Amino acid sequence: MTEVLRQGARDLLAHAVEEEVTAFLAMHADIRDDQGRHMIVLNGHLPERTIQTGIGNVPIRGRRVRDQRKIPKADRIAFTSTILPRYLRRSQSLEELIPWLYLKGISTGDFSEALRALVGSPAGLSPATVCRLKAGWQQEWEAWQQRDLTGKRYVYFWVDGLHLNVRMEDAPCLLVVIGATADGRKELVAVEDEIRESEHSWKDLLLKLRRRGLTMGPDLATGDGALGFWKALPQVYDPTKGQRCWVHKTANVLNKLPKSLQAKAKAGLHDIWMAPTKAQANKAFDGFLQTYEAKYPKVAVCLQKDREALLAFYQFPAEHWQHIRTTNPIESTFATVRLRTGKTRGCLSRATALTMVFQLVRCAEKTWRRLRGYHRLVEIIEGITFVDGESDTRKAA
Repeated sequence: MTEVLRQGARDLLAHAVEEEVTAFLAMHADIRDDQGRHMIVLNGHLPERTIQTGIGNVPIRGRRVRDQRKIPKADRIAFTSTILPRYLRRSQSLEELIPWLYLKGISTGDFSEALRALVGSPAGLSPATVCRLKAGWQQEWEAWQQRDLTGKRYVYFWVDGLHLNVRMEDAPCLLVVIGATADGRKELVAVEDEIRESEHSWKDLLLKLRRRGLTMGPDLATGDGALGFWKALPQVYDPTKGQRCWVHKTANVLNKLPKSLQAKAKAGLHDIWMAPTKAQANKAFDGFLQTYEAKYPKVAVCLQKDREALLAFYQFPAEHWQHIRTTNPIESTFATVRLRTGKTRGCLSRATALTMVFQLVRCAEKTWRRLRGYHRLVEIIEGITFVDGESDTRKAA
């Protein structure tokens, strides 16, 4: 069956390359000589090469295209396949598999055997090749840590401190920041390893971002209330509003109640953050406190102390509420990373673990969805005020 799939993949890939080159020739079909002959024409095949994929090695031959015009070589039209880029030897899925395997505890010497079992054919990755890949990832990580942020503008931040369950010399706490750009796309902004989630650690991270050109802070930052981040934030980006994560807060509240009451309490909390207006949210908030504060005062204190921060999202577009009420962009990404860092055979170095985590998150970043209602981010940047998710101008209309 694997062989049939591999042959089918080869045929499909060959057909896709033919379609691509046909479309390229049609695009330049009007380029002709004085006799009306096409000047951009096929010129045979490239040498066959083998692409390592998730179903094994797939041999494929690309197509050559020739520009026959008598003009300088630098001005001639060249064809480069986007499906089969030059020098491609491994599919993207296989590239992403390598850091997963490393974090899972596969040693350098066992990569070829592990990939052979997974893809059904020799992967061609010697220990030396894997070491070169790791060195390249390390350089990429270091360059990313020093990248210039001048001119960047993030409207929202999601922040969290994460502890990975991986064997290391000194297991770090990862301080993670994800940002939403002005066009609604999510980006990994920062990943720093620290001993703990202290005010000093977060301030140091934010100051690094500022020194590298991120002079303007976000309009809103969402995170867990226990972070030292909230003390550090106004020292670096003072105007930024804070939104407490409802997932974290719900868990904190429920932990202070007997299990028999947790389902009902969870529904009561749900009524608060799903209310269509802040006034209705406050009414549900007061009702929740009245229900539990007499018998469970710790529940009331836990919820009441972050009241304003829990309801900050009402000052932003309603289309964005589902994104900014929680730190889900971070939690959903790192939940998968945690699954693959639970068991490792050896003790990883700090640099290796951080490099691998960076690679995994960058892979995940490619699948992150754009913010719903991203066009409304422009209104926030322009300073338009929002009440109950609607702008003043819209309410006036």
